[in-house]
Amino acid sequence: MSTSSAAIDAELHARVRQSLGTSGEAIYRTVATVLADRQAGGVLVDVGCGTGNFCRAVASRFPTLIGVDAVRYAGLPDVVEFRAADLDRAPLPLADESADVVAAVETIEHLENPRAFCRELTRVARRGGWVVITTPNQLSLLSLLTLAVKQRFSAFQDSSYPAHRTALLEIDLRRIAGECGLRDVEVRYTASGRIPLTGTHYPRILSRSFPRALSDNVVLVGRRAQ
Repeated sequence: MSTSSAAIDAELHARVRQSLGTSGEAIYRTVATVLADRQAGGVLVDVGCGTGNFCRAVASRFPTLIGVDAVRYAGLPDVVEFRAADLDRAPLPLADESADVVAAVETIEHLENPRAFCRELTRVARRGGWVVITTPNQLSLLSLLTLAVKQRFSAFQDSSYPAHRTALLEIDLRRIAGECGLRDVEVRYTASGRIPLTGTHYPRILSRSFPRALSDNVVLVGRRAQ
């Protein structure tokens, strides 16, 4: 291995250790609902699968589960077929049109080139299949207040770097989806968000009434054109 390759590998593994390979239950619950609403099933590819919590959340709908990540995290269920990939530097290790659903749950913000990544997600999805992306919500009250005070979005503080690299707004997700040819695009918010300056979450009845402002995470779903 060359010196430059060794440095890249070391940086990648440091970022992996920082991210811990898991996300919040509200995110998994929202994506599971999005897929159930569309009666999606079959082959699921979970890109950035981490410890496999999202696969666990939707396993009843998908007889075939494929997980892609930089390393295999401890705890990934044996039922998940794992494939290793550096998502910044290599295509997804999957054939064209090989999945009914391709999901990237809290993954895109870790990467250098979100557009190239979304093109890969779309390539792997079958025609008529679904692509789902989640990421921190930069339009939340918490994130906008943090930006005003600290000049950084809430999920992109120095403590989150370099694991979190790319902040995307809802409009960015919509534009990228359109560029990739996705149709029937919908954006949802998780209706779960932290109250600024506390570790407490808003009451669900309140966050459901103002989801964009009071959700920590956003979900985009779109269908690959037939």
